Amino acid sequence: MVVKPPLSEPRSKACGCSGNPKFDGVAPTYKRVLWVVIFINAAMFIVEMSAGKLAGSQALQADALDFLGDAFTYGLSLAVIGMSLKVRSTAAMLKGASLLLMALWVFGSTAYQIFILAIPKAEIMGLIGLLALAVNITSVLLLMRYKDGDANVRSVWLCSRNDAIGNVAVMVAGATVWLTTSAWPDLIVAIIMAGLFLRSSQLILIQAWQEYRFGEDLGAPESHGHDHAH
Repeated sequence: MVVKPPLSEPRSKACGCSGNPKFDGVAPTYKRVLWVVIFINAAMFIVEMSAGKLAGSQALQADALDFLGDAFTYGLSLAVIGMSLKVRSTAAMLKGASLLLMALWVFGSTAYQIFILAIPKAEIMGLIGLLALAVNITSVLLLMRYKDGDANVRSVWLCSRNDAIGNVAVMVAGATVWLTTSAWPDLIVAIIMAGLFLRSSQLILIQAWQEYRFGEDLGAPESHGHDHAH
């Protein structure tokens, strides 16, 4: 007697990751995880933006914007879960566009700060960077098993990954500012983070457009963390 596999099995093995949940985000556990990360990212946006203003740090403010973008991304992802692929890919394109706008804002504000070169408070940068890193490691661990999926699901993973990278960069910038008593490390990290926003925007927009255009789930062009644009 031949036993047929469950209907969900072919989908979960589409990218060779048989342990992953459904890639369209319908799983109840995924929705609960999103609610958790929405709350912690919204809270950290307020904390880090306030600290960035207090410290005079462009890197902290750029990282705070990343938290805000994440809260928006997660909320939008939650809203479109279970909807048609065209709706989900449209939502992903909105998120890609928001990342693009964030990148342009960081580039512009950092360019303005170059003419001022006020030295930020390194102690605040390091402390808040460490707190933000702890928060984002938690988010990344919660979302890691959902990183391969359609553009909507994948955009959530990319934003969380960006945050963790950004937090480490802020801490490095804080230490370098303290050692050199120069504003340049802070400005350089802000520019690097803006570049990261641009790259993630490109990845999300390319996949979302292809899914919208062809009506096919192109989940996981990033196989186990390696970016491959179509």
